[in-house]
Amino acid sequence: MKNDEIKKLLSDEEKRLINVFTDIDDTCMYYSEKVLSAMQRCGLTEACFNETTGYGYNDLGRDVIEAIYKDIFESEDAIVRNQFVSGSHALSVTLFALLRPGDLLLSISGSPYDTLHEVIGIKENPSSLKSFGINYDQIDLLNNDFDYDRIKEYLTNHEVKVIEIQRSKGYSTRESIIIEKLEKVIKLIKEIDSNIIVMIDNCYCEFVEKVNPIQVGADIVVGSLIKNLGGGLAPNGAYVVGKKELIDLVGERLTLPGEGREVGPTLGVNKQILQGLFFAPSVVASSLKTAVLTAKVMEKLGYKVSPKAEDKRADIVENIEFNSPEKLIKFVQGIQAGSPVDASALPLPWDMPGYTDQVIMAAGCFTQGSSIELSCDGPLREPYIAYMQGGLTYEYGKLGLIKAIEFLTKID
Repeated sequence: MKNDEIKKLLSDEEKRLINVFTDIDDTCMYYSEKVLSAMQRCGLTEACFNETTGYGYNDLGRDVIEAIYKDIFESEDAIVRNQFVSGSHALSVTLFALLRPGDLLLSISGSPYDTLHEVIGIKENPSSLKSFGINYDQIDLLNNDFDYDRIKEYLTNHEVKVIEIQRSKGYSTRESIIIEKLEKVIKLIKEIDSNIIVMIDNCYCEFVEKVNPIQVGADIVVGSLIKNLGGGLAPNGAYVVGKKELIDLVGERLTLPGEGREVGPTLGVNKQILQGLFFAPSVVASSLKTAVLTAKVMEKLGYKVSPKAEDKRADIVENIEFNSPEKLIKFVQGIQAGSPVDASALPLPWDMPGYTDQVIMAAGCFTQGSSIELSCDGPLREPYIAYMQGGLTYEYGKLGLIKAIEFLTKID
């Protein structure tokens, strides 16, 4: 297809999405007001942008950032740090903070994301939870919902310390988990044993729905700052929100026992973290609109997509199923060509650390590996799915999609 033909296709399909876009704008307004109010209530001042070094004692900005996150999530406490390398690192720190030798960790959303396999010990690693005597089991989803009967039976017969739920689909074909399903399963868990810690991997899901996991009973929630809440400005980092006693444990695991959250220099990133959060509602809305348009257009072109354009969404990720390694590669290469950074680079499948299969990844981003900027990746395994997410503005998202379709249709 030629550029003009693709633009017309996008324009035609865009007109059919007015109601979906209106709902996205409504959620954007809701969170914009919530973020602004939190910053005002928590006393954000210019002094909060100052940096600390060394041990990071008495970092005013760090404390205010964490108060703002606590306010937005309506949680007891929060830890938001640039010392977290990634969302996966924050998940690992949280698991090690909550679990002790002999404890049982249970995933009820199936196998977690590939980068947690060595953390847990699904894939052997001498530093895994398994190597410390922490046990693991999982219950797969049933028809894109929790297997409530199996969960009830399992919890009745096993003493589980932590239940981990990954809301986003990861490299799978399942649906991401919306808040209504999360609320139902948490209620079931707490009715059986109120002492079980329910931990949510919330990566890619923030500001997509008006209710967050803490509000429906989750004990602790983890996410990345180079995804939704960083707004494309946070250079790295992650957050953990939840019950104070649990956040204290996470702080002591991240730094050291006895010092915990009292240390940790911000090294001048407070302003970027705060400004990124300020932009996050709008950036997430742009990412959602990009995903919705992609779903509509790619389905029109004959590809299987998930979610569909009109479906209720839990995250910013869009699946496009190609059933062909060549088409997957071309689409990802097109996203790279439509990026602002390293547009001339040609992504190729490679053995990426933490993944079993080769992965191809387009990430022409200002922040390395940022998933809130337009990016696309996928493992080289059947059915050859591209996982697309991000878009700092809807307009840039559309331009990236145009380029990806150009590349793809060259081999059709």
